[in-house]
Amino acid sequence: MPYILPVKGVLPQIPESCFIAPNATIVGDVKMGEECSIWFNAVVRGDVNSIRIGDKVNIQDGACIHCTYEKTKTVIGNNVSIGHNALVHGCTVADNVLIGMGAIVMDNVVIGSNSIIAAGAVVLEGTQVPAGSIYAGVPAKKVKDISQELLKGEVERIANNYLMYSSWFK
Repeated sequence: MPYILPVKGVLPQIPESCFIAPNATIVGDVKMGEECSIWFNAVVRGDVNSIRIGDKVNIQDGACIHCTYEKTKTVIGNNVSIGHNALVHGCTVADNVLIGMGAIVMDNVVIGSNSIIAAGAVVLEGTQVPAGSIYAGVPAKKVKDISQELLKGEVERIANNYLMYSSWFK
């Protein structure tokens, strides 16, 4: 069974349509939208501040979603994929975003819609990622605008695939 625990009397809110892996951890002030999936060894820790997750979000194996006490909340839009072992911390992620495997997104970052954060990228505190951008590197910088082919071929494809994958476990 997944670890779904209250913190200070606040229990995570998880709709029936979501898939939560048996060893995922979700604690505290977390509100999830419909058709989300939290995968194996992923942690969503709403203990020190709130975490809001839109619809059709997948948080893949080993990823960590957290925030900063009394300073930063984490807000994740709709149709977002957060890759294996990524760290998303105290930031805002708009709709239709792919955060690659092992990426780190730090406090007060705002990622605009229809964007990709490349695998292994480190998005430094306070960075504003414009909508439709691809950011890569350490520290992450804009490398190009996203094409419609890449948007459909990666961002939409991965989000839809994870919706399908989660159905295999229900």
